[in-house]
Amino acid sequence: MDRIVYDRMAEHDSSHWWYVARRDILHDYVARYADLPKQARILEIGCGTGHNLAMLQQFGDVDAIEIDPAAAAIASKRLNKPVSNAPLPTLPGIERGAYDMIAVLDVVEHIDDDVAALRAMKDCLKPGGKILIAVPAHQWMWSAHDVVNHHHRRYSKASLKKAIEAAGLETRKFGYFNSLLFPLAAAARVAGRLTGRDDSDDSPPPGPVNKLFEAIFRLERHMVGRVPMTPGVSILTLAVPKG
Repeated sequence: MDRIVYDRMAEHDSSHWWYVARRDILHDYVARYADLPKQARILEIGCGTGHNLAMLQQFGDVDAIEIDPAAAAIASKRLNKPVSNAPLPTLPGIERGAYDMIAVLDVVEHIDDDVAALRAMKDCLKPGGKILIAVPAHQWMWSAHDVVNHHHRRYSKASLKKAIEAAGLETRKFGYFNSLLFPLAAAARVAGRLTGRDDSDDSPPPGPVNKLFEAIFRLERHMVGRVPMTPGVSILTLAVPKG
């Protein structure tokens, strides 16, 4: 990702509506569906500045990987232990058969060979382990945001499921999220394309709007996995080894 992306992440990951509400949604989704043992071993790959680590630590002992040195330094302070820099798709040096859950939250789209990356993650799971995957949806929503984040693709449900299955995995509780605000996001992407003002700036909106968006998005914590969601900005699933 461009340096500016990490800088904005470090500045806004505790206050931006997207980060704050998304953590709550992911927490409830994991609590309901991941069926983790007490003090599970968890690995977050591509943890950025570590904004999800405290949430994941509620479920067990967390390790993390981040290849950007500045972001990894921030994440290490939050985790209170060193963060690895083992890159995807091969995850060199990461213990195989070791983790109850691996979290890859808006990460797989950064990897050219997504199938190889998912296979390596599968090899790092304990028996009964699973991979928590979130990715951006809808290739037609491609924008400057995807460019500065060095995305290789946005996913459809079909393309994500195909990659997961090619890696020897299958999906559980598979569907969209960030659906309630999807009409606004889609309109903004289309308008930016039509006006030539496609902007990669993802700084939070003014305070009251930020709080409103946070409240709307957070409502999905009661919905995701429980009811079929309408098309959303992202896709979320748990992936488990076949058989």
